[in-house]
Amino acid sequence: MVLKFAANLSFLFQEITTSVIEKYALAQQAGFKAVESGNIYDYKIDEVVEAKTRANVEQIMINVFSGDNKKGEFGFAAIPGKEEEFKKSIDLSIKYAKALKCKKIHIMAGVVHNPTAENDDTYEKNLSMASKLLEVEGITGLIEPINPYSLPGYYLNNYEKCINILKKIDSDSLKLQLDIFHLQLITGKLTINIREFMPYTGHIQVAQVPNRDEPDSPGEINYNYIFKIIEGTPYGVNDYIGLEYNTRDDSIKNINWVHDFGYKL
Repeated sequence: MVLKFAANLSFLFQEITTSVIEKYALAQQAGFKAVESGNIYDYKIDEVVEAKTRANVEQIMINVFSGDNKKGEFGFAAIPGKEEEFKKSIDLSIKYAKALKCKKIHIMAGVVHNPTAENDDTYEKNLSMASKLLEVEGITGLIEPINPYSLPGYYLNNYEKCINILKKIDSDSLKLQLDIFHLQLITGKLTINIREFMPYTGHIQVAQVPNRDEPDSPGEINYNYIFKIIEGTPYGVNDYIGLEYNTRDDSIKNINWVHDFGYKL
């Protein structure tokens, strides 16, 4: 059993603390060797690096600085007139990623309730610019379709658009973030789509549908089967799967599902 799993510090351990800094130690306590993080920009770089180093975990992915989520900002990449904010967000995220020795940044597109050709053009130009900056740093940018139930109005909400933009920009430093939770809610046909999208994939995340909880929870996805598909790919052999789910009660106790499925952290 070759799969490796990383703790998402924005989702796990919420029943214990909301502090990402404190969650690094909790990830270590739970047995994780790697983590991914959403919003880390409320903390100084030195604080985050110290927490990561003390916990002795690898930082595999961070989200781009995406603005004020409470005000409905979920990135700037597809927002006309926000090009300067987007460039600043990429620059800031690269600083954090380099300090954390992190090689992946999830680039968020933003909320656009009625997208136009102008949004499409802005998105392509911003991603093209970002891919060049990331290539210099040896960092991969990730773009992720997000389902309309979890985040209504999110610009990148389907896989056809996502794959088309990846093909158009055609950069090794820009990849798909394949979240199986979103894949099921957006399009389904998991076996076919996982295999079809895998050549474009730079990162994988998982959660059960519909409640976004542990993969062994009752729901629509048979993760015993899905993990076997991923195992048979180069990604499954070489990279981490991010656990981006809401825990039912005890994050540390309920991580036992990994062992029950026959894997190790």
